[in-house]
Amino acid sequence: MKQYEAKKILNISLAGHSGSGKTSLAEAMIYTAGLSDRLGKINDGNTVCDFDPEEIKRKVSVIPAVAPIEWSNHKINLIDTPGLFDFEGGVCEGMRAADTAMIVVSGKSGISVGTEKAYKLADKNELTKVFFVNGLCDEGADFYKVFDELHDKFGKAVCPVVVPNIVGGKAHCYVNLLDGKAYSYANGKATEMLLPDLGGRLGELRNNINEAVAETSDEMMEKFFSGEEFTREEIVEGIKKGVRDGSVNPVFCGDALTLEAIDQLMTGLVWLTPDATDRAPETAETESGDIVEISTHIDAPTSAIVFKTVADPFVGKLSYFKVVSGKVTGDSSLVNMRTGSTERIGKVLYIRGKKQEDATYIGAGDIGAVAKLQNTVTGDTLCAPSRKVTLRGIDYPLPSYSMAIYPKNKGDEDKVAQGLAKLADEDPTIKYGSNTETHQMIVSGMGEQHLDVIVSKLKSKFGIDVTLETPRVAYRETIRKKVQVQGRHKKQSGGHGQFGDVWIEFEPCDSESLEFGERVVGGAVPKGFFPAVEKGLRDCIQKGPLAGYPVVGLKATLYDGSYHPVDSSEMSFKMAAAIAYKNGLPQANPTLLEPIGTLKATVPDSNMGDVMGEINKRRGRVLGMNPAEAGMQVVDAEVPMAEMHDFSIYIRQVTQGRGTFTFNFERYEDAPAMVAQKVIEKAKEEAGE
Repeated sequence: MKQYEAKKILNISLAGHSGSGKTSLAEAMIYTAGLSDRLGKINDGNTVCDFDPEEIKRKVSVIPAVAPIEWSNHKINLIDTPGLFDFEGGVCEGMRAADTAMIVVSGKSGISVGTEKAYKLADKNELTKVFFVNGLCDEGADFYKVFDELHDKFGKAVCPVVVPNIVGGKAHCYVNLLDGKAYSYANGKATEMLLPDLGGRLGELRNNINEAVAETSDEMMEKFFSGEEFTREEIVEGIKKGVRDGSVNPVFCGDALTLEAIDQLMTGLVWLTPDATDRAPETAETESGDIVEISTHIDAPTSAIVFKTVADPFVGKLSYFKVVSGKVTGDSSLVNMRTGSTERIGKVLYIRGKKQEDATYIGAGDIGAVAKLQNTVTGDTLCAPSRKVTLRGIDYPLPSYSMAIYPKNKGDEDKVAQGLAKLADEDPTIKYGSNTETHQMIVSGMGEQHLDVIVSKLKSKFGIDVTLETPRVAYRETIRKKVQVQGRHKKQSGGHGQFGDVWIEFEPCDSESLEFGERVVGGAVPKGFFPAVEKGLRDCIQKGPLAGYPVVGLKATLYDGSYHPVDSSEMSFKMAAAIAYKNGLPQANPTLLEPIGTLKATVPDSNMGDVMGEINKRRGRVLGMNPAEAGMQVVDAEVPMAEMHDFSIYIRQVTQGRGTFTFNFERYEDAPAMVAQKVIEKAKEEAGE
């Protein structure tokens, strides 16, 4: 592929609801541009962008893929992102590298939650937004119904550019409102034809175009109100200006499977969407904390953002990057601003799906990849030593679904951890770690399918078989009344014996662990043995009397005892303290404490009743409600952590994916008797009692 200057490079992220046809559209564009000799199909597992074995098996995208194409002397870097919410991290990555978000909408089902989420994320990233209504050859597709939905949902910025003429319920031809021409299609080839009669629709659509153009300048507004017709050049220039400043969201349409109007889409993208130099300069932070602007210029010092990582057990790590300024060559030495270390760049590559092509350099505004950067991860900035700056990273959604993960083969725990580390390099929405209290390794992700893919990749990439289980809850135990007990340890054998005798008062307190004190008088227990008594108790509180959970809120006061001048030792008093603990706590009204978390759930107004009812079912307490963005409310509640394991599945189902939540540990409270009984019985069962 030849080198393109930044003014000829378009970086476009394909986003939208799962099943809207993003990957098929990318395939159609690649084929129409002549870069593939066959039109791949998802069901056949032979598309350029869905090349990962998991994607071929599941017939859905799970990672973002890059596919550059050439059209009208421009390079269009397509970034195909997943539509399933479990792989939302890939959408964040794709949009970080893009200048335009092309939101694909099904001509049959219309606006979905994924459409709304893609639009919001594009807004957050300050990207130009383009709509493509796909699948117009499907029975039941209705472009004009979908267009009206888009207009109602996203406002007057939604502007038609290519529209179909519907005959017998199907798209007969496509009218380009910018050049005023109509085209029919056979096997993806366009033939110009007479402009069809769209009835009143055509006038309405043209009026939409004219209104959009009029909004772009005072001069155009004056011309519009005077009743003068805009020229074709004025229309194109006006829409182009509106698209680039965000006041116009152009709507294209066609069919990715039959290749209808794909050429018009690509020409429209070249005409209207911003090139790599058109967006406002990126802001970056210097080492001293100053904010500077970085313009997309090839002669500037190099700065690049790593927006995606692929971990391959055989080839090694492949880092995808977008060059913001300067250029990255095969002999570059760039500073990783996160680590401060210098990365020696090997050969640089253009990537199309899984295919790699050597490049002389990757210039400003372009996208490329480099292999084997061992200390570089997604979100890192690589820059020239002459200008050290940190570019904006990637904001990922927080994982919301956790499971305990076990290797099927004992002894493979380290392999599991190493495999998860490599997968987390590839997908930062994966979190994992060992819970020292429950002695489980916990893996967290965006949902059930996400964790299912993790399990599958551990097997296929690293040869590790694992199983998932519901994580244990880290309960606590405490006491509710004061008791005084004796702990006496006496053992006689040949030579020195062992003797330790203590009286300890146990009572509740507010400590998060053990509060130890003494009020021994008359030397009944020598001071030298006090630390041994405390050590014995601290060892004991790791296992409570009810279910073996750690004990908190315990005050222990050593107040009497006795010793033997020869047989007493630190070990003897440590053992005596343990006996006192074992005898005393069951008498002190022990109780089980469960962890309580603070829930903040952001849900649509229409789902408020359902979510509050569900919180009550999960033994939670709703504390209040606060308005969020338009049509959304934040529910504040406190819920036992034991009841929250699958809440992410519930909230996604009931809100169709619109709802989000955060949940953080707050404190411990007494567990209800029924809950405590079940936990204690299960603990005894596991202990074989």
